[in-house]
Amino acid sequence: MPDAEDVRRIALSLPDTTEQIAWSMPTFRVAGKMFATLPEEETSIAVRCPKEERDELVLAEPGKFWIAGHEAQFAWVRARLSALEDEGELRDILADSWRQAAPPRLLDAHPELGRPPAE
Repeated sequence: MPDAEDVRRIALSLPDTTEQIAWSMPTFRVAGKMFATLPEEETSIAVRCPKEERDELVLAEPGKFWIAGHEAQFAWVRARLSALEDEGELRDILADSWRQAAPPRLLDAHPELGRPPAE
């Protein structure tokens, strides 16, 4: 089961990522733009996720994903670390969120990380 240290290690391995404390919790930013946080005593992650996909994730796997009330109007979803299958799933979730926040210059410089789908 992935934990907060795995989140930190994987997030910081993504290009131009920094960690910053905000709202009394660790946040991870690419080129200054937030793409992940470690809320709930670092037992979950909050990541960027298009609202349509987010709603599908929550319906499909409510034990793993949920929407925090104060984030309902934003394109963010939470995932319980204890419910993630493995480190690979955590890496995929963090990389997907990173792609949504990264500027085009970083997406172009790191094609191995892919591009987010066109909106």
